Amino acid sequence: MKYGFDNEKYLRIQSEHIMERIAQFGNKLYLELGGKLFDDYHASRVLPGFQPDSKLRMLSKLSDKAEIVIVISALDIEKNKVRNDLGITYDMDVLRLREEFMNRGFLVSSVVITHYNGQSSADAFREKLGRMGITAYYHYTIEGYPTNVDLIDSDEGFGRNDYVETSRPLVIVTAPGPGSGKMAVCLSQLYNEHKRGIEAGYAKFETFPVWSLPLKHPVNIAYEAATADLNDVNMIDPFHLEAYGKTAINYNRDIEIFPVLNALFEGIYGTNPYKSPTDMGVNMVGFCINDDEACCDASRMEIIRRYFTALNSFAKGECNDSEVSKIALLFKQAKIDVSYRKPVKAARERAEKSGRACSAIELADGSIITAETSDLLGPSAALILNAVKHLAGIDHSVKLIPQSLIEPIQHTKTHYLKSRNPRLHTDEVLVALSVLSPHDENCRRALEKLPELNGCQVHSTVMLSEVDQKIFKKLGVGLTCDPAHKK
Repeated sequence: MKYGFDNEKYLRIQSEHIMERIAQFGNKLYLELGGKLFDDYHASRVLPGFQPDSKLRMLSKLSDKAEIVIVISALDIEKNKVRNDLGITYDMDVLRLREEFMNRGFLVSSVVITHYNGQSSADAFREKLGRMGITAYYHYTIEGYPTNVDLIDSDEGFGRNDYVETSRPLVIVTAPGPGSGKMAVCLSQLYNEHKRGIEAGYAKFETFPVWSLPLKHPVNIAYEAATADLNDVNMIDPFHLEAYGKTAINYNRDIEIFPVLNALFEGIYGTNPYKSPTDMGVNMVGFCINDDEACCDASRMEIIRRYFTALNSFAKGECNDSEVSKIALLFKQAKIDVSYRKPVKAARERAEKSGRACSAIELADGSIITAETSDLLGPSAALILNAVKHLAGIDHSVKLIPQSLIEPIQHTKTHYLKSRNPRLHTDEVLVALSVLSPHDENCRRALEKLPELNGCQVHSTVMLSEVDQKIFKKLGVGLTCDPAHKK
């Protein structure tokens, strides 16, 4: 993997700017966390060199002064929305996040359920949290949000929401994913703190879009692709342009909500310390890119990955075609198509010739290795074997796992475990290699090459099983699949 981002510089200058922002508001600061506090795999994919836990490492220095409020939308609870990178629902991720934060020394004070409108699923989740000893609050749907400022900034708007009890000067507001209502929670708290005589402040710790990069920079286009289900749109910040005469990039939801924040600050302080939505954010990402082309290439690959993810979701009936169509339009802005991803072309060409499900991987040196399904192995299992043999310098004709070992495994799968698919998955192949490795030098050498797959890119002409997908993720391999079911 070619790195294009200076993570240590980011930790240093981002920390400095957050400390400055905290100092700006002395007694109480609500810090909205744009993106994920840890497990930020999107950032690590489009900014190679960015560490997924960078934000957490910075904020852990303030853990004794901070507490965390986790936000989840009742709408996401109702539709069982899933985090694609982890394969778990948002409500389950709330519990996972809480445990992870607490294990790292953070106080997690409560959960806020937003967009509440009497959903029974939200009520059930709140009851579950209560049984676990976790305090949960409701924030209600406000008619005309975010344009009806007079209603929002009133006792019938934010004033109707539950007041979230907090005890520390820094309140970090985070969520399992975008569109959860984090900013609205922060602004609601500003309103309700003011009613209680507390003059609280607000800032946003964000990553994307990167305000200092051009509107159509691939990193920013990749953010639009990542939020296609929310219909987010990157825009030139009109408030920033008017105030400073400078172009800065933000996105529609922050721009739409700015008049609300402006009205709130004017009501509390008499003036708004922020002249634009961009001013609200603390985002030094753009100043830490040290290889722009590496980040552009990674971002183009991410746009294509998001496209295939949307295609797969549509094929499984998990989304409508608008998400697919939007990302397809982003291809034109990024000046790419799926052939930009080399394994796609290689896998499809082999599938066309063989008439079988195929896969392909692009290795770090640019080599393209392909494989196809057989009576013994699925396309992903065969691909891993071919790739590690290539890396270990083992001739392709060498059979690392003898048929005499594969057939008993298949017998167990089909006769005892009632599996319809007798072919070995990737995890079964790796276990077989491990069993053979103490007595077979080639198997040992092949296993030792697995770390070299980290950062490589794979494409399959069929949708893979959950098992195969998880193995590729654990190996650090970027995976895309055509929206076709295995035959």
